[in-house]
Amino acid sequence: MSRRAEEYAAQVLRREELSDHFVRLTLGGEGLAGFVSTGIPDEWVGLVVPGQFQSRYYTVRSWSDGELVVDVVVHEVGLVTEWALGRAGDPVGQTLTITEPKSSFALPDDAGWLQLVGDLTAMPAMARIAGTYADRLPVRVHAEVPDDPSSYDGYLPGSADVTWARGSGDGLAAAVEALELPEGAGYFWMAGESAQMRAIRKHLMREVRMPSTHYDVMGYWRKVSERQLRAVDPGPIWRAGKAQGKSDEEIWAAYDAARAGEQQ
Repeated sequence: MSRRAEEYAAQVLRREELSDHFVRLTLGGEGLAGFVSTGIPDEWVGLVVPGQFQSRYYTVRSWSDGELVVDVVVHEVGLVTEWALGRAGDPVGQTLTITEPKSSFALPDDAGWLQLVGDLTAMPAMARIAGTYADRLPVRVHAEVPDDPSSYDGYLPGSADVTWARGSGDGLAAAVEALELPEGAGYFWMAGESAQMRAIRKHLMREVRMPSTHYDVMGYWRKVSERQLRAVDPGPIWRAGKAQGKSDEEIWAAYDAARAGEQQ
């Protein structure tokens, strides 16, 4: 029997700009009292920000003492970006919905090394993974970031062997093809733009012939020329429904009806 995923109401306690492209949000409050971490370092949660229905997924950078930290990569547009940048008001003090955490990282028992590859969206997970395992086995990181790597000094643990590249994530497939892998069994973990991840996955399967149990390749985002506008904006429907005291199910029904009317 399937069960409904848990959701939590979290309050934004603090907001910090880590770089021109990175905003840290610290979440807490009584609504997170029942939150239970998976304990797996690449875990992620869905965020549903005020005025929206749709969730966007972000890595849990840390969970400690009732506070959950997420580092948001900001773009020109985006459901969470526009909210996190304060374009509709300071997010501090606002309440958002968090879905229960999920994870994918699974280090094999025979892994003698760990290779992490990713763009800026993968940095929170790479930092947490490296911080978890760098004292146990050799960890190498290839990180591609859009600005000066010095902006991220101290973000990744010093115990990891880090190679920096500057770019938007388009060079990850070529970087992986050029990597010289250590001897013996290891584990690859990679995340970034979906097309790059498909190319990397194909390379590992066909060229490296790495067992599927020894790598995890995650498409975190998809490159598009511009944000695709929706025929019906859920924001006003959400706000109106909440003002009228409607349940989420009733608001969803109103949104579906509005979309059906637009398509006729």
